[in-house]
Amino acid sequence: MNRKLLTTFWQVLILAIILILLFGATFIGGTFYPNQIAKEKLEEVFYEKELDKVALMDIKEPEFEFTNPESFILAVARCVDYINLTTDRRNRVPKSIIIAMAGVESAWGTSRFAKEGNNLFGVRTWDLTSPHMKPLAIPDAKFGLKKYATKCKSIKDTINILNNHPAYEKFREERVKQIKDGKWDYQKLLAGIKAWSTNEKYSKMIYATIVDKKLP
Repeated sequence: MNRKLLTTFWQVLILAIILILLFGATFIGGTFYPNQIAKEKLEEVFYEKELDKVALMDIKEPEFEFTNPESFILAVARCVDYINLTTDRRNRVPKSIIIAMAGVESAWGTSRFAKEGNNLFGVRTWDLTSPHMKPLAIPDAKFGLKKYATKCKSIKDTINILNNHPAYEKFREERVKQIKDGKWDYQKLLAGIKAWSTNEKYSKMIYATIVDKKLP
């Protein structure tokens, strides 16, 4: 083999090795570090199958029993876990936020609306043909506070409101960002639920409750 042919041979061989290494790296990278779009599609398929399996299991709503703030926290947490089983991960609300809101709004389950109407969040209704309770101080109010069959249903309705009401669009937008980041920032999320209360410090109050109670 003359020198010219030998040089060409080695050039082809080196090029082939480089191509093999490049394709190999791409394959390995795609296998162990899939791009974000592929990753999200795989996760979506996984969670859809997960929800289908849960639906077939016919899991029952947990009992809501408590005697103090500590057991109230556990009862709300169990209910949120139950709801999350049948809720797409993109529509889940951090457990700590729901527990803190329920605790603050219902005085840890001791308010009249919580006891008589299972309403843990002070949710109102203007449809007075549906089950409701009137505030004692405003018996002629044009609104009432919703009555629920169970406290878990109150929690489910609140999560539904946060997921669909226009007033909480910023909360949902921030949640999308944080799901992608894989980490919750409660202060930024809570900035999006200010409309829940007329108290200007409501978001700070909920965050302080999360920290003070060391909520999960």
